[in-house]
Amino acid sequence: MTESDQPQSPATRVVTGGRRAEWTGGVVNVPVWRASTILYDSVAHLRATGAADTHHTLFYGRRGTPTQWSLADALTQLEPGAFATLLYPSGVSAVTTALLAYLSPGDHLLLPDSAYDPTRHFATGMLARMGIATTFYDPTIGAGIADLMTPQTRVLFMESPGSLTFEVQDVPTMTAVARARGITTLLDNTWATPLLFPAMAHGVDVTIMACTKYVVGHSDAMLGSATAVESHWGRLRDATYQLGLHVGPDDAALGARGLRTMAVRLKQHGESSIRIARWLEQQPGVARVLHPALPGCPGHDLFVRDFRGSAGLFAFVLDGGSDAARSALIDGLALFGIGYSWGGFESLAVPIDPQRYRTATRWQAEGPLIRLQIGLEDADDLIADLDAGLARFRALA
Repeated sequence: MTESDQPQSPATRVVTGGRRAEWTGGVVNVPVWRASTILYDSVAHLRATGAADTHHTLFYGRRGTPTQWSLADALTQLEPGAFATLLYPSGVSAVTTALLAYLSPGDHLLLPDSAYDPTRHFATGMLARMGIATTFYDPTIGAGIADLMTPQTRVLFMESPGSLTFEVQDVPTMTAVARARGITTLLDNTWATPLLFPAMAHGVDVTIMACTKYVVGHSDAMLGSATAVESHWGRLRDATYQLGLHVGPDDAALGARGLRTMAVRLKQHGESSIRIARWLEQQPGVARVLHPALPGCPGHDLFVRDFRGSAGLFAFVLDGGSDAARSALIDGLALFGIGYSWGGFESLAVPIDPQRYRTATRWQAEGPLIRLQIGLEDADDLIADLDAGLARFRALA
Protein backbone atom coordinates (compact mmCIF):
# COMPACT_ATOMS: atom_id res chain seq x y z
CA MET A 1 0.00 0.00 0.00
CA THR A 2 1.37 3.41 -0.95
CA GLU A 3 0.31 6.74 0.52
CA SER A 4 -1.96 8.83 -1.67
CA ASP A 5 -1.36 12.51 -2.25
CA GLN A 6 -5.10 13.01 -2.47
CA PRO A 7 -6.91 14.28 0.62
CA GLN A 8 -8.75 11.52 2.44
CA SER A 9 -12.01 11.68 4.34
CA PRO A 10 -12.05 10.67 8.01
CA ALA A 11 -13.89 7.45 7.11
CA THR A 12 -11.01 6.53 4.83
CA ARG A 13 -8.33 7.49 7.34
CA VAL A 14 -9.71 5.10 9.98
CA VAL A 15 -9.01 2.32 7.46
CA THR A 16 -5.67 3.50 6.07
CA GLY A 17 -4.09 5.32 9.01
CA GLY A 18 -0.96 3.90 10.59
CA ARG A 19 -0.50 1.15 8.03
CA ARG A 20 3.04 2.09 7.00
CA ALA A 21 4.77 -0.44 4.79
CA GLU A 22 7.74 -0.67 7.14
CA TRP A 23 5.36 -1.66 9.95
CA THR A 24 2.96 -3.99 8.13
CA GLY A 25 5.69 -5.91 6.29
CA GLY A 26 3.39 -6.59 3.37
CA VAL A 27 0.32 -7.83 5.31
CA VAL A 28 -2.92 -5.98 5.97
CA ASN A 29 -2.54 -5.55 9.72
CA VAL A 30 0.57 -4.63 11.66
CA PRO A 31 1.84 -7.81 13.35
CA VAL A 32 1.70 -8.05 17.14
CA TRP A 33 5.22 -7.39 18.40
CA ARG A 34 5.57 -8.70 21.95
CA ALA A 35 8.80 -7.30 23.31
CA SER A 36 10.55 -6.09 26.43
CA THR A 37 14.27 -6.24 25.61
CA ILE A 38 15.50 -4.72 22.36
CA LEU A 39 18.85 -5.96 21.10
CA TYR A 40 21.52 -3.67 19.62
CA ASP A 41 24.28 -4.39 17.14
CA SER A 42 26.97 -2.85 19.31
CA VAL A 43 27.65 -0.66 22.33
CA ALA A 44 27.92 2.32 19.97
CA HIS A 45 24.50 1.49 18.52
CA LEU A 46 23.00 1.21 22.03
CA ARG A 47 24.46 4.54 23.10
CA ALA A 48 23.43 6.34 19.92
CA THR A 49 19.85 5.11 20.21
CA GLY A 50 19.54 6.09 23.87
CA ALA A 51 20.81 9.59 23.15
CA ALA A 52 18.25 10.22 20.39
CA ASP A 53 14.50 10.77 20.37
CA THR A 54 13.11 7.25 20.71
CA HIS A 55 9.61 8.06 19.47
CA HIS A 56 8.89 5.44 16.77
CA THR A 57 12.34 3.94 17.34
CA LEU A 58 13.00 0.55 18.95
CA PHE A 59 14.68 1.28 22.29
CA TYR A 60 13.02 -0.72 25.07
CA GLY A 61 9.64 -2.45 25.15
CA ARG A 62 8.10 0.28 27.27
CA ARG A 63 8.60 2.79 24.43
CA GLY A 64 6.60 0.57 22.10
CA THR A 65 6.98 -1.31 18.85
CA PRO A 66 5.24 -0.93 15.48
CA THR A 67 2.12 -2.49 17.02
CA GLN A 68 1.61 0.50 19.33
CA TRP A 69 3.07 3.07 16.95
CA SER A 70 0.66 2.12 14.19
CA LEU A 71 -2.44 2.75 16.31
CA ALA A 72 -1.03 6.00 17.70
CA ASP A 73 -0.15 7.16 14.20
CA ALA A 74 -3.63 6.35 12.93
CA LEU A 75 -5.23 8.35 15.76
CA THR A 76 -2.97 11.31 14.97
CA GLN A 77 -4.02 11.19 11.32
CA LEU A 78 -7.67 11.45 12.38
CA GLU A 79 -7.06 14.80 14.09
CA PRO A 80 -6.21 17.65 11.68
CA GLY A 81 -3.57 19.85 13.30
CA ALA A 82 -2.22 17.10 15.55
CA PHE A 83 1.49 16.40 15.94
CA ALA A 84 1.55 13.01 17.68
CA THR A 85 -0.35 10.62 19.95
CA LEU A 86 0.54 8.53 22.98
CA LEU A 87 -1.34 5.48 24.21
CA TYR A 88 -2.32 4.70 27.80
CA PRO A 89 -3.65 1.65 29.66
CA SER A 90 -7.04 3.35 30.17
CA GLY A 91 -8.92 6.55 29.46
CA VAL A 92 -8.46 7.64 33.07
CA SER A 93 -4.71 7.16 32.71
CA ALA A 94 -4.74 9.41 29.63
CA VAL A 95 -6.66 12.11 31.51
CA THR A 96 -4.50 12.02 34.63
CA THR A 97 -1.21 11.93 32.74
CA ALA A 98 -2.21 14.90 30.61
CA LEU A 99 -3.16 16.88 33.72
CA LEU A 100 0.14 16.01 35.40
CA ALA A 101 2.04 17.02 32.28
CA TYR A 102 0.83 20.62 32.40
CA LEU A 103 0.21 21.27 36.11
CA SER A 104 2.64 21.91 38.98
CA PRO A 105 2.19 22.67 42.70
CA GLY A 106 0.63 26.09 43.13
CA ASP A 107 -1.16 25.98 39.77
CA HIS A 108 -4.89 26.36 39.19
CA LEU A 109 -7.12 24.05 37.12
CA LEU A 110 -10.55 24.80 35.65
CA LEU A 111 -12.78 21.71 35.41
CA PRO A 112 -16.43 21.47 34.28
CA ASP A 113 -18.97 20.51 36.91
CA SER A 114 -20.21 17.83 34.50
CA ALA A 115 -16.82 16.07 34.28
CA TYR A 116 -16.42 12.31 34.32
CA ASP A 117 -16.32 11.13 37.95
CA PRO A 118 -12.71 9.79 37.94
CA THR A 119 -11.48 13.09 36.47
CA ARG A 120 -13.22 14.98 39.23
CA HIS A 121 -11.88 12.67 41.92
CA PHE A 122 -8.33 13.03 40.60
CA ALA A 123 -8.63 16.81 40.90
CA THR A 124 -10.03 16.72 44.43
CA GLY A 125 -7.71 13.90 45.47
CA MET A 126 -4.18 13.63 44.11
CA LEU A 127 -3.99 17.09 42.55
CA ALA A 128 -5.26 18.69 45.75
CA ARG A 129 -2.61 16.80 47.75
CA MET A 130 0.01 18.17 45.35
CA GLY A 131 -1.11 21.74 46.07
CA ILE A 132 -2.99 22.24 42.80
CA ALA A 133 -6.26 24.10 43.22
CA THR A 134 -9.35 23.28 41.14
CA THR A 135 -12.34 25.46 40.37
CA PHE A 136 -15.38 23.64 39.03
CA TYR A 137 -17.38 25.65 36.52
CA ASP A 138 -20.78 25.56 34.82
CA PRO A 139 -20.17 23.67 31.55
CA THR A 140 -22.40 26.15 29.71
CA ILE A 141 -20.32 29.16 30.83
CA GLY A 142 -18.79 29.87 27.41
CA ALA A 143 -16.84 33.13 27.25
CA GLY A 144 -17.63 33.67 30.92
CA ILE A 145 -14.80 31.27 31.73
CA ALA A 146 -12.52 34.33 31.60
CA ASP A 147 -13.98 35.50 34.91
CA LEU A 148 -12.71 32.34 36.65
CA MET A 149 -9.17 32.56 35.33
CA THR A 150 -6.42 33.71 37.68
CA PRO A 151 -2.70 34.38 37.21
CA GLN A 152 -2.15 30.82 38.49
CA THR A 153 -4.51 29.15 35.98
CA ARG A 154 -2.53 26.78 33.80
CA VAL A 155 -5.10 24.34 32.40
CA LEU A 156 -8.66 24.63 31.15
CA PHE A 157 -10.18 21.14 30.97
CA MET A 158 -13.34 20.51 28.97
CA GLU A 159 -15.59 17.51 28.41
CA SER A 160 -18.14 18.00 25.66
CA PRO A 161 -20.75 16.65 25.83
CA GLY A 162 -20.64 15.71 29.49
CA SER A 163 -20.90 11.94 29.88
CA LEU A 164 -23.78 12.05 32.39
CA THR A 165 -25.90 15.09 31.58
CA PHE A 166 -24.63 15.85 28.06
CA GLU A 167 -24.15 19.61 28.14
CA VAL A 168 -22.29 20.76 25.01
CA GLN A 169 -19.54 23.30 25.68
CA ASP A 170 -18.60 26.26 23.49
CA VAL A 171 -15.15 24.86 22.83
CA PRO A 172 -14.00 27.37 20.15
CA THR A 173 -14.87 30.35 22.33
CA MET A 174 -13.32 28.88 25.46
CA THR A 175 -10.09 27.84 23.74
CA ALA A 176 -9.74 31.34 22.27
CA VAL A 177 -10.07 32.87 25.74
CA ALA A 178 -7.51 30.43 27.13
CA ARG A 179 -5.04 30.91 24.29
CA ALA A 180 -5.04 34.68 24.77
CA ARG A 181 -3.87 34.05 28.36
CA GLY A 182 -1.36 31.29 27.62
CA ILE A 183 -3.51 28.61 29.26
CA THR A 184 -3.33 25.02 28.01
CA THR A 185 -6.63 23.49 26.87
CA LEU A 186 -7.46 19.80 27.30
CA LEU A 187 -10.61 18.14 25.98
CA ASP A 188 -12.06 14.75 26.84
CA ASN A 189 -13.41 13.92 23.37
CA THR A 190 -14.47 10.34 24.08
CA TRP A 191 -18.15 10.90 23.25
CA ALA A 192 -17.58 12.31 19.79
CA THR A 193 -14.13 11.07 18.72
CA PRO A 194 -12.35 13.12 16.04
CA LEU A 195 -14.82 11.77 13.50
CA LEU A 196 -17.66 13.83 14.96
CA PHE A 197 -15.67 16.66 16.58
CA PRO A 198 -12.18 17.46 15.26
CA ALA A 199 -10.93 19.07 18.44
CA MET A 200 -7.78 20.79 17.23
CA ALA A 201 -9.66 22.50 14.44
CA HIS A 202 -11.61 24.10 17.30
CA GLY A 203 -8.50 25.29 19.13
CA VAL A 204 -7.78 22.45 21.57
CA ASP A 205 -4.13 21.80 22.53
CA VAL A 206 -4.50 18.21 23.76
CA THR A 207 -7.41 15.92 22.99
CA ILE A 208 -8.02 12.80 25.06
CA MET A 209 -10.07 9.67 24.48
CA ALA A 210 -10.99 6.61 26.44
CA CYS A 211 -10.29 4.35 23.48
CA THR A 212 -11.93 1.58 25.51
CA LYS A 213 -15.15 2.98 24.09
CA TYR A 214 -15.57 3.60 20.36
CA VAL A 215 -12.03 2.90 19.19
CA VAL A 216 -11.91 -0.63 20.64
CA GLY A 217 -15.65 -1.00 20.12
CA HIS A 218 -15.97 -4.59 21.34
CA SER A 219 -15.80 -4.29 25.15
CA ASP A 220 -12.69 -6.45 25.34
CA ALA A 221 -9.77 -4.09 26.01
CA MET A 222 -8.88 -1.08 28.14
CA LEU A 223 -7.11 1.71 26.27
CA GLY A 224 -6.64 5.48 26.29
CA SER A 225 -4.99 8.10 24.10
CA ALA A 226 -3.83 11.69 24.24
CA THR A 227 -3.06 13.62 21.06
CA ALA A 228 -1.17 16.92 21.17
CA VAL A 229 -0.31 19.83 18.93
CA GLU A 230 3.43 20.24 18.38
CA SER A 231 3.88 23.01 20.96
CA HIS A 232 2.47 20.75 23.70
CA TRP A 233 3.95 17.43 22.63
CA GLY A 234 7.21 17.51 24.58
CA ARG A 235 5.67 17.85 28.03
CA LEU A 236 3.09 15.17 27.34
CA ARG A 237 5.75 12.76 26.07
CA ASP A 238 8.06 13.43 29.01
CA ALA A 239 5.32 12.93 31.60
CA THR A 240 4.25 9.69 29.96
CA TYR A 241 7.79 8.32 29.82
CA GLN A 242 8.60 9.41 33.38
CA LEU A 243 5.49 7.70 34.73
CA GLY A 244 6.48 4.50 32.91
CA LEU A 245 3.13 4.14 31.16
CA HIS A 246 2.77 1.49 28.51
CA VAL A 247 0.06 -0.32 26.53
CA GLY A 248 0.58 -4.01 25.84
CA PRO A 249 0.77 -5.01 22.18
CA ASP A 250 -2.30 -7.24 22.32
CA ASP A 251 -4.48 -4.41 23.62
CA ALA A 252 -3.03 -2.06 21.00
CA ALA A 253 -3.83 -4.61 18.30
CA LEU A 254 -7.41 -4.87 19.55
CA GLY A 255 -7.64 -1.07 19.40
CA ALA A 256 -6.31 -1.03 15.85
CA ARG A 257 -8.78 -3.73 14.83
CA GLY A 258 -11.68 -1.79 16.28
CA LEU A 259 -10.56 1.50 14.74
CA ARG A 260 -10.95 0.14 11.20
CA THR A 261 -14.73 -0.15 11.63
CA MET A 262 -15.27 2.82 13.93
CA ALA A 263 -16.74 5.09 11.26
CA VAL A 264 -19.49 2.66 10.24
CA ARG A 265 -20.18 1.64 13.83
CA LEU A 266 -20.39 5.22 15.04
CA LYS A 267 -22.80 6.07 12.23
CA GLN A 268 -25.10 3.24 13.29
CA HIS A 269 -24.80 4.07 17.00
CA GLY A 270 -25.76 7.66 16.23
CA GLU A 271 -28.69 6.92 13.93
CA SER A 272 -30.21 4.43 16.36
CA SER A 273 -29.66 6.69 19.38
CA ILE A 274 -31.45 9.63 17.75
CA ARG A 275 -34.35 7.44 16.70
CA ILE A 276 -34.72 5.98 20.18
CA ALA A 277 -34.29 9.37 21.86
CA ARG A 278 -37.08 10.85 19.74
CA TRP A 279 -39.30 7.88 20.58
CA LEU A 280 -38.61 8.31 24.29
CA GLU A 281 -39.60 11.99 24.11
CA GLN A 282 -43.14 10.92 23.24
CA GLN A 283 -43.58 8.28 25.93
CA PRO A 284 -45.63 8.63 29.12
CA GLY A 285 -43.38 8.36 32.12
CA VAL A 286 -40.52 10.24 30.41
CA ALA A 287 -40.09 13.87 31.48
CA ARG A 288 -37.29 14.76 29.03
CA VAL A 289 -34.42 13.34 27.04
CA LEU A 290 -30.82 14.54 27.35
CA HIS A 291 -29.40 14.01 23.89
CA PRO A 292 -27.26 16.75 22.29
CA ALA A 293 -28.86 16.18 18.89
CA LEU A 294 -32.31 17.07 20.23
CA PRO A 295 -33.55 20.65 20.69
CA GLY A 296 -33.83 21.44 24.38
CA CYS A 297 -30.65 19.69 25.42
CA PRO A 298 -28.22 22.29 26.86
CA GLY A 299 -25.88 23.40 24.10
CA HIS A 300 -27.92 21.93 21.23
CA ASP A 301 -27.21 25.04 19.12
CA LEU A 302 -23.48 24.48 19.64
CA PHE A 303 -23.90 20.83 18.71
CA VAL A 304 -25.53 21.79 15.43
CA ARG A 305 -22.78 24.34 14.75
CA ASP A 306 -19.72 22.25 15.67
CA PHE A 307 -20.46 18.53 15.43
CA ARG A 308 -20.57 16.30 12.37
CA GLY A 309 -23.02 13.81 13.82
CA SER A 310 -24.20 11.98 16.90
CA ALA A 311 -22.79 9.21 19.03
CA GLY A 312 -24.79 6.56 20.86
CA LEU A 313 -24.72 7.69 24.50
CA PHE A 314 -27.49 9.77 26.08
CA ALA A 315 -29.81 9.85 29.09
CA PHE A 316 -33.46 10.38 29.88
CA VAL A 317 -35.26 11.76 32.91
CA LEU A 318 -38.19 9.84 34.30
CA ASP A 319 -41.35 11.73 35.21
CA GLY A 320 -41.27 11.31 38.97
CA GLY A 321 -41.10 7.85 40.42
CA SER A 322 -38.84 6.16 42.93
CA ASP A 323 -35.44 4.55 42.69
CA ALA A 324 -37.18 1.19 43.04
CA ALA A 325 -39.34 1.96 40.00
CA ARG A 326 -36.25 2.98 38.05
CA SER A 327 -34.51 -0.24 39.07
CA ALA A 328 -37.51 -2.29 37.94
CA LEU A 329 -37.31 -0.65 34.53
CA ILE A 330 -33.60 -1.44 34.17
CA ASP A 331 -33.55 -4.88 35.81
CA GLY A 332 -36.14 -6.30 33.44
CA LEU A 333 -34.50 -5.16 30.21
CA ALA A 334 -33.60 -8.08 27.95
CA LEU A 335 -31.31 -6.38 25.44
CA PHE A 336 -29.65 -3.76 27.64
CA GLY A 337 -26.90 -4.97 29.92
CA ILE A 338 -26.31 -3.27 33.26
CA GLY A 339 -22.72 -2.10 33.35
CA TYR A 340 -20.35 0.83 33.17
CA SER A 341 -18.59 1.97 30.03
CA TRP A 342 -20.08 2.40 26.57
CA GLY A 343 -19.12 2.44 22.91
CA GLY A 344 -19.23 -1.33 22.48
CA PHE A 345 -21.51 -3.21 20.14
CA GLU A 346 -23.93 -4.04 22.96
CA SER A 347 -26.53 -1.76 24.54
CA LEU A 348 -26.28 -0.79 28.20
CA ALA A 349 -28.46 0.96 30.79
CA VAL A 350 -27.37 2.37 34.15
CA PRO A 351 -28.97 4.61 36.78
CA ILE A 352 -27.22 7.96 37.19
CA ASP A 353 -27.50 10.53 39.98
CA PRO A 354 -25.66 13.72 38.94
CA GLN A 355 -26.71 15.62 42.05
CA ARG A 356 -24.19 13.59 44.04
CA TYR A 357 -21.26 15.18 42.22
CA ARG A 358 -22.22 18.80 41.46
CA THR A 359 -20.69 21.67 43.38
CA ALA A 360 -20.65 24.64 40.99
CA THR A 361 -24.12 24.01 39.61
CA ARG A 362 -27.26 22.50 41.03
CA TRP A 363 -28.76 19.49 39.31
CA GLN A 364 -32.55 19.33 39.52
CA ALA A 365 -34.78 16.98 37.55
CA GLU A 366 -38.35 15.80 37.45
CA GLY A 367 -37.33 12.29 38.47
CA PRO A 368 -34.53 9.73 38.37
CA LEU A 369 -32.19 9.47 35.37
CA ILE A 370 -31.19 6.52 33.23
CA ARG A 371 -28.21 6.60 30.89
CA LEU A 372 -28.39 4.51 27.74
CA GLN A 373 -25.61 3.24 25.52
CA ILE A 374 -27.25 2.34 22.23
CA GLY A 375 -25.45 -0.57 20.64
CA LEU A 376 -25.72 -2.19 17.24
CA GLU A 377 -28.89 -4.20 17.84
CA ASP A 378 -31.96 -3.45 15.74
CA ALA A 379 -33.50 -0.18 16.94
CA ASP A 380 -37.04 -1.60 16.82
CA ASP A 381 -36.03 -4.40 19.19
CA LEU A 382 -34.43 -1.90 21.58
CA ILE A 383 -37.55 0.29 21.50
CA ALA A 384 -39.76 -2.71 22.32
CA ASP A 385 -37.49 -3.57 25.24
CA LEU A 386 -37.65 -0.02 26.58
CA ASP A 387 -41.41 0.12 26.05
CA ALA A 388 -41.85 -2.89 28.33
CA GLY A 389 -39.46 -1.29 30.82
CA LEU A 390 -41.43 1.94 30.92
CA ALA A 391 -44.60 -0.09 31.55
CA ARG A 392 -42.89 -1.63 34.60
CA PHE A 393 -41.85 1.84 35.75
CA ARG A 394 -45.34 3.30 35.42
CA ALA A 395 -46.82 0.39 37.36
CA LEU A 396 -44.61 1.24 40.34
CA ALA A 397 -44.23 5.02 40.04
